[in-house]
Amino acid sequence: MNSYKKIFYYIILIFLALGMIFPMLWMFLLSLKESPSSFSDILRLLTSDFTLSNYVDTFKSDNFGLYFINSIFVSTTVSFGNVLFCFLTAYAIVRKKFLGKNILWLSVLGVLIIPPHVVMIPLYRLMVEFSWINSYYALIIPWLVTPMGIFLVRQYLISLPEDLENAARIDGAGEWKIVFQIVMPLSKPILTVLLIYIFLSNWNTFLFPFLFTNTEAYRTLPVGLTFYLGKQSIDWGHLMAGAAISALPILVLFAMFQKKIINGLTAGALKE
Repeated sequence: MNSYKKIFYYIILIFLALGMIFPMLWMFLLSLKESPSSFSDILRLLTSDFTLSNYVDTFKSDNFGLYFINSIFVSTTVSFGNVLFCFLTAYAIVRKKFLGKNILWLSVLGVLIIPPHVVMIPLYRLMVEFSWINSYYALIIPWLVTPMGIFLVRQYLISLPEDLENAARIDGAGEWKIVFQIVMPLSKPILTVLLIYIFLSNWNTFLFPFLFTNTEAYRTLPVGLTFYLGKQSIDWGHLMAGAAISALPILVLFAMFQKKIINGLTAGALKE
């Protein structure tokens, strides 16, 4: 590739990066203005004084701290639940022989292509039947295992040789010991990716927490932020401050584990 092509590709990548970064920068800019909607042009908005009052008010008002804690609790619980159950399911599909194994795998792939909105009404009716509306059960239990998680772990496990497992069986190791002390440590890269992926997905989810909760005690951050949208006007300063606080853990996680996410996803992507 000659230098002109490299320059051309870099220019395209820079413009794409700016297009992705600009909304986030705009969010942080508005969050640092006391009344961003009162400015008539962007120049006055950029040259006006910056303030942290929106962040202070956001933490003090509307149970924002409770929403934040709920999001952390729900996202963390669902993430670790997926690591455990997706790993066990994928291990059974890859290593075990049982009746209906292929049907189970095809059902996982089938559920993977179904949009989540399709199951919205049946799942809501199920939560009502179980009396789980306005509880952590509705926010956690339906999401403890996901088809995407099973797919990712399965693709990784088929690339692992069975020699260590067979050697452990010869030495008298039990099945659970093989699973948790041999296979799981070897699967750490993809399980780390799954943990981060599920955490980020649940941290940002809005639809189902909105449907399953109607009291402040169980609201998560995305649901709580919607209450800054009034019928007549939008409180842009506090809304952007809340959105910035909500986005901060995601940015930190992605910055810390970017390489692990990419390496984990590509480790089993081409194996079959």
